[in-house]
Amino acid sequence: MTMRLCQLPLPWLPDGAVQVAPGIGVVLDADGSGTVWVHGMATFLWAAGDWAGRKLAAVQLAELTGADKKDIAAAFGTDAATFWRWRQAYAGQGLAGLLPGKRGPKGPSKLTPQVTERIRELAAAGRRSQAEIGARCGVSEFAVRTALGRVGIRKAAAVLPGAGEGSAAGAGWEQAELPVLPDPVPRDGERALARFGLLGEGAVPVFGPAAKVPLAGLLLALPALGATGLLETARGVYGRLRNGFYGLETVLVLLVFLALLREPRAEGASRVPPGALGRVLGLDRAPELKTIRRKLGELAAARGAADWQLAIARHHAAMRPDDLGLLYVDGHTRAYFGTRQVQKTHVARLKFPAPATEETWVTGGRGDPMLVVIGEPSASLAARVKDLLPDLRGVCGEHARPVLCFDRGGWSGDLFAEIINAGFGLLTYRKNEAGKDIPQVEDEKFAVMTWRGDDGHVREYELADDTIELPVTSGRHKGEVLALRQVTRRDKGKQVHILTTSGKQQLPAAGVVYRMTGRWREENWFRYGRAHFALDALDSYAVTPDDPDRKVPNPAKKTAAAAVKNARKNLAEAEAARQRKLDKLRSPAPGHEAVITNAMLARLDAPVEAARRTLDAARAEAKEIPAKIPLAQHNPDMVRLDAETKLITHAVKMAAFNAETTLARALHGNYARAEDEAYALIRQALHGSGDIIPGDATLTIRLDPLSAPRRTRAIAALCDQLNAAQARYPGTDLTLRYEVKNHPGAA
Repeated sequence: MTMRLCQLPLPWLPDGAVQVAPGIGVVLDADGSGTVWVHGMATFLWAAGDWAGRKLAAVQLAELTGADKKDIAAAFGTDAATFWRWRQAYAGQGLAGLLPGKRGPKGPSKLTPQVTERIRELAAAGRRSQAEIGARCGVSEFAVRTALGRVGIRKAAAVLPGAGEGSAAGAGWEQAELPVLPDPVPRDGERALARFGLLGEGAVPVFGPAAKVPLAGLLLALPALGATGLLETARGVYGRLRNGFYGLETVLVLLVFLALLREPRAEGASRVPPGALGRVLGLDRAPELKTIRRKLGELAAARGAADWQLAIARHHAAMRPDDLGLLYVDGHTRAYFGTRQVQKTHVARLKFPAPATEETWVTGGRGDPMLVVIGEPSASLAARVKDLLPDLRGVCGEHARPVLCFDRGGWSGDLFAEIINAGFGLLTYRKNEAGKDIPQVEDEKFAVMTWRGDDGHVREYELADDTIELPVTSGRHKGEVLALRQVTRRDKGKQVHILTTSGKQQLPAAGVVYRMTGRWREENWFRYGRAHFALDALDSYAVTPDDPDRKVPNPAKKTAAAAVKNARKNLAEAEAARQRKLDKLRSPAPGHEAVITNAMLARLDAPVEAARRTLDAARAEAKEIPAKIPLAQHNPDMVRLDAETKLITHAVKMAAFNAETTLARALHGNYARAEDEAYALIRQALHGSGDIIPGDATLTIRLDPLSAPRRTRAIAALCDQLNAAQARYPGTDLTLRYEVKNHPGAA
């Protein structure tokens, strides 16, 4: 005989619950939130203001329990007819049918083109109020204000007795006051859709008229940002993000804005009010730290950062083909100060080896960054440049012949041959060969030459121009001899030698020196990026195990080399001691004879022979030790820092810097101190406030004046240049227009 124990459903309900059926009840809180309890379990919940969630809970409660529909409607504070409409809407449209409908009139607008034109004609007369115009046209006063332009609410100026055309009263239209920081356009419906994954591409930017908007100056960067190709190439590589409220373009624009605000890491979002950033993004609020990290993680998981870097470089090459004549290539060491086991390398600015990641940057002739790759740990610059050649060919095109400029870290005859065979030019400093000095150029070959740089300044150099033959001593091209041009500069008695493949007809000697010394522009990007864009900061704490089969220098080889060096030193000391004793025996005191026997010589030679045997043994032992061993034998716990997220944030920082640089260069000719203060002025303008005035097809940004009239005038001239670009706000059809308010006290 078997017994079955059956447990009845729990009839328990919390205090304050409205019972719908035995064990089933609804708790409605004072703030509008609520919970549905089914047999002791909280089954459905919704937050305050989540009307779609409340309706969904009611509908699904009816489907789940089969309780009486009238009781369910009463428990949710509505009537049976309304509850029936909820069920019908959910059955026909799903969750979208439960979302709040659009407020306002549902019929056609009374503001037809004919009525709008009539309103503007009556307003242009300047003798009727908006209420009178509305009465004559059969519309409300609000409709009149709308017809007179959504780019700010305009009103006719009162015509005062005796006011002429040139007076302020007779000047036509004046700008009425915009609402100061009104509530943003509500996006509750889209957020509800996004919560259930139904929104798709993300929320579209929507702007409402507002005055004194903080950070409105950030919108100055959008035309220049569009020229960088950041958003366009990201769409081509990543496609889109998962369904959510914040789409790909919104996230990238936000990251660029944070970089321009000098908060380039995701953590910087916690130091900028999300509401202020949301206004310039066209949203009710900007994504916060956790959301930004999640979006970056989603992009990093796609493993497309390297392809994105190449796509940005190709866009840069297409937009600025003149920049391809000279490409600066340099390695940048990103130091790491954490506790992980990371490969050490020499950090020049620290002047000692430290854990670090080696990056290879490529910039145009003006120092604008266009590409970065992260190579193998401990790889030389020459090896990294060699690996980069195929990518550079794809970026520049088959027929381009750029000159690659790099410093002595890339010195390698084999690399030079690879560069020449790949169709590139070469520009670098000459380096001393092992144990040999560079031959000095005769004094009579030097002559004074001048060159006008792209900044307009004339440089004067003392130069000698000649050709040399450079043999390749290692690598795949060992045995070849390269014919190169050598330009030697004499400065303060010292000779500096520069090698290039550019002929005299292509670039005079003074131009060669100017281009070579122009490497400071790339160095400036590194310094500026570290100081302003946290170029070396960790953007992700993720790590991956290093390749256990990667060959690394064998520490035992260094120890063996030290033993050989010490044995060689001991042998030299033993030989010196033997010689001193032998000299003493050969120079006896006056009156004594010098007697030297074979036994004495044998005793003198014994320490020397012992030292020689020790040296031979040390050399043999060092020879047997391999120079490199697999990493697993040296440090199996070594890791690599996350490269995907770093390349993504590098792309954002490059775009922010290039956009800022474009704006700074546009100030030349409009600002007397542009050469010294352009970047500082642009930073001030980007941090400034202003009015945002949306129109039917335009988005007008009216910036507040800056700290001085001359700065305000410079930004006004910049706005004229930006207006000519006819740029659009990303993700919309709104054409951006820029204005600047007059400086207080200005005429």
